[in-house]
Amino acid sequence: KLEDSYIFPGDGASHTKVHFRYVVFHPFLDEILIGEIKSCSQDGVHGCCLFPVLPVSVLHPWAASDEAEQVWVWEYETEEGAHDLYMDIGEEIRFRVMDETFVDTSPTGPSSAEASTSNATEEVQKKEAPYTLVGSISEPGLGLLSWWTNS
Repeated sequence: KLEDSYIFPGDGASHTKVHFRYVVFHPFLDEILIGEIKSCSQDGVHGCCLFPVLPVSVLHPWAASDEAEQVWVWEYETEEGAHDLYMDIGEEIRFRVMDETFVDTSPTGPSSAEASTSNATEEVQKKEAPYTLVGSISEPGLGLLSWWTNS
């Protein structure tokens, strides 16, 4: 809700009282959540929005990276033989929250024109998410939802 705006004498700024609501997302450690896979890399599996990074250290011990397809593969062995279960992009995945990271992404202030043009590519690479969850799928029942459905 916005109220009326006022300009006070000696101050050229417009002052407006604003009322708003917000939602805070803060999962508990060891809470189990569901997310969607956004990308895979040598570092692990990455998700979108509130979905975490699943580092290599918390993936299944028998998971391997498929460089050609840019996905992780769970090499699942049964009495009937080996099965490769791919972690494809866009799939829903169940994970346990292991840690969270907050990064201060506040603006650092104006910089000179020279510095901004020479460092423009570096800044794009340095962009970090302000809030990241680190998750694990190395327990029974965790991983892609399609792995655990009864068919």
